[in-house]
Amino acid sequence: MLQIAGPSTQKVLGVLAAPDGLPAAVEALNLQQGMKLPSITPQQIIAQNVTPDLSEQSSANNYPLVYVYCNKVVNLLREKFRAFSGETQMVVEARVSQDRLDQLETNLQAYVDAVTQVLDNSRGDWGDGVFFDGGYEVAFGGVKHGGRNFLQIAKVSFVLEISAD
Repeated sequence: MLQIAGPSTQKVLGVLAAPDGLPAAVEALNLQQGMKLPSITPQQIIAQNVTPDLSEQSSANNYPLVYVYCNKVVNLLREKFRAFSGETQMVVEARVSQDRLDQLETNLQAYVDAVTQVLDNSRGDWGDGVFFDGGYEVAFGGVKHGGRNFLQIAKVSFVLEISAD
């Protein structure tokens, strides 16, 4: 079987961590809307599917964090003579944590806006047979105990079309 999930995750990671990616989008939000969001560095964008409690036990987290992972791979065999022609379901998970509830949800929504802005600007051919049509879905989770005291997570899910030999 072809390696599909790992390279798809790396493609998304590359788009988000690029110079005009998520760090730039967060800075633009700060400038345009007068917000005071903590900046995101490429080191805070991680290719891993790990629960918050496990990630806190295994490393020192510097919030906000963005996790990127492949949730599902489907070979639809759309192209007859390709080894893989289908979809990968990708997830970009934004995690915000702070010691007070004030502005927690507002900050998370702003980070999600930055993620979706990067995706909106990245529609089309990502190279190597990877295509993004621009559609996505956002799911906001409730506030939980964790991180610096309170933790909230949002998941941006989208599909990449893959065509590989």
